[in-house]
Amino acid sequence: MDQPSTQILEEISKRRTFAIISHPDAGKTTLTEKLLLCGGAIHQAGVVKGKRLSRKATSDWMEIEKKRGISVTSTVLQFEYGGYHINLLDTPGHEDFSEDTYRTLTAADSAVMLIDAAKGIEPQTLKLFQVCRMRHVPIFTFINKLDRDSRDPFDLLQEIESTLNILTYPMNWPVASGSEFQGVYDRHRGRWQPYPRSARADDLTPPASLAEDLLLLDEAGEIFDRQQIAQGELTPVFFGSALANFGVATFLDQFLELAPAPRPQHTSAGFLPAHTSTFSGFIFKIQANMNPQHRDRVAFLRVGTGRFERGMTVRHQRLGRTLTLAQPQNFFAQERAILDQAYPGDIIGLFDPGYFRIGDTLSERGGFHYDPLPQFSPEHFVSVSVTDTLKHKQFHKGLQQLSEEGAVQIFRVVNRTEDVVLGFVGRLQFEVFEYRMQTEYGASFSKTPLPYQHARWLSIDEPDAIQKSYTTLLVRDADDRLVMLFPDEFAVRWAKEKNPAIEWFPTSYRPDQAAAEVMP
Repeated sequence: MDQPSTQILEEISKRRTFAIISHPDAGKTTLTEKLLLCGGAIHQAGVVKGKRLSRKATSDWMEIEKKRGISVTSTVLQFEYGGYHINLLDTPGHEDFSEDTYRTLTAADSAVMLIDAAKGIEPQTLKLFQVCRMRHVPIFTFINKLDRDSRDPFDLLQEIESTLNILTYPMNWPVASGSEFQGVYDRHRGRWQPYPRSARADDLTPPASLAEDLLLLDEAGEIFDRQQIAQGELTPVFFGSALANFGVATFLDQFLELAPAPRPQHTSAGFLPAHTSTFSGFIFKIQANMNPQHRDRVAFLRVGTGRFERGMTVRHQRLGRTLTLAQPQNFFAQERAILDQAYPGDIIGLFDPGYFRIGDTLSERGGFHYDPLPQFSPEHFVSVSVTDTLKHKQFHKGLQQLSEEGAVQIFRVVNRTEDVVLGFVGRLQFEVFEYRMQTEYGASFSKTPLPYQHARWLSIDEPDAIQKSYTTLLVRDADDRLVMLFPDEFAVRWAKEKNPAIEWFPTSYRPDQAAAEVMP
């Protein structure tokens, strides 16, 4: 590889690309908005309170998100702050959209784990943490809602360490919570920060009760270690309140100092350092109809190496052809602007006339590909058919586009290709799909729930060679790969016993491919 330029090295050092992970209702969207407020990217934060919203959250751009007051799709928020170029990947908190969250995490160099101080570690937090751990992503923890009655901070640290098997280092320390919340002591900078709404708001002297806690942390707590943080073995912990915008600015300043710049990415040619001089990147998300008036389709590309320039010609590895990228865009949720150049860690929006799929590699020279992003086994299946024959074209266009962006998995029954089966991780995912089919494509359809809960991709492509029971269904996915649907785990075990020569995979990729080893 060519030697990287000084400019590329300087630009890489400024980049911070991270995602926020949490359980629903932990305050993720509120924290995102306050981070944007700190960075001057917005001037008034919208607080998510369901139907009572008068201002909608900046990161929730889809109409159904605004109506429900939840995030159901990942968005990209890019802004400048303190000399850094920040790419904030806002992910859905709801477990029904875990596939979208997983794909987004592949584009992040670090993650902020948001925890409700009253509830501690919750199921979705644990699930997403495990994805980050498998990818060795550094984790930074923000314990939220200290302005409400909360659990003891020592208990919260103990739960994080025992449940997640990661060491903790409190960067600041709270005194009380709820109506008695007095503030936090910044251990990193050695200063007391009184809570503005407390009775002692004007007193810059730390409460006497703080000294004993700090002594215990110094003597029995973990030692601050940057290398352990970078390896994902130790998580810096911050306490605060996103709703009250308390502790958020301090967190952002210290996070940007400690978080990693763009990291090496694994490819078929091995790990590629970000400072590799030639451009390359991968598609981690596709979103149709971000602008309903133009019915456009945008592919989100994470720059992995080198410098991207508008109008450059790149190699599309899967298609084996060259493309000219003439109108690249950067993002602030739904808002977009043409960009001239980008560097590792940046997220680029590419106009997609149908060329791209999730996991595609684009590169200046070609000859390698980034690790593929697998689809996971759906847990809900529905048979669908168009109700208005005049809408047949819109129906199939919607199916194709929404499946290519990962909103749904499409299967067709073997020997009955006109029978369409849709697979979803969760029921809310199907509701969003149905809403988008009606509003974005004008296509209504009939639906029949199916009794299947598991999908397994097969190592062979010979339907007649498979011994199957009447409770299963043999289908093909969008790439014509053979898949069997099962009603329960017993049926899966029965099929394996009756077909010992066949391998069964819970994802669309084989386990010898690196990405398929990561199972949320």
